[in-house]
Amino acid sequence: MRTGEVRRETKETKIDLSIELDGESGADIATGLPFMDHMLNSFARHGGFGLSVRAKGDLEVDAHHLVEDLGIVLGAALKEAVGEGAGITRFADAAIPMDEALASVAIDVGGRGYLVFTGDFNSPAVGGIDTTLFEHFFYSLCTRAGVTAHINFYGRNDHHMAEAIFKAFGIALAKAVAVDLRRSGDVPSTKGTL
Repeated sequence: MRTGEVRRETKETKIDLSIELDGESGADIATGLPFMDHMLNSFARHGGFGLSVRAKGDLEVDAHHLVEDLGIVLGAALKEAVGEGAGITRFADAAIPMDEALASVAIDVGGRGYLVFTGDFNSPAVGGIDTTLFEHFFYSLCTRAGVTAHINFYGRNDHHMAEAIFKAFGIALAKAVAVDLRRSGDVPSTKGTL
């Protein structure tokens, strides 16, 4: 089983997170931000990951520190679970509609963290979270995990757009970290390492 488990505790947040890439999926998530719980549940459910998150943050200030640190911790756990990347598919994409909204995500689990985030939300907040924090979450995740992701989205309803992004990211990530039996356990890089 490929798993990652990370604990992060700062003056602003305390997070315990574990992810399982293989086996039975299931999510047990409590962040103090119900909309973020919903997004992470969507990511785990549609990606087929086991995901456990217990998080507390200084929400009396705002959601920024907690959302950022959730991305950092999920990225670190993902990097631990992927390990050296032997046998993974590495590249994948997914396009997911949700009513009028569409999100497409292309991923390279190749060891280099980079994010392109293209699209606009229509409101300054959704579910009590500043909509600019979603880009920040994925930036933190990608740079910590060593994942390049291109996320493109459009729509009218901010909830639909955010949910489509998290679902598409989960599905694309699941495909990218899936074991490719043709690789015979080789690292998918001409360098021989990610």
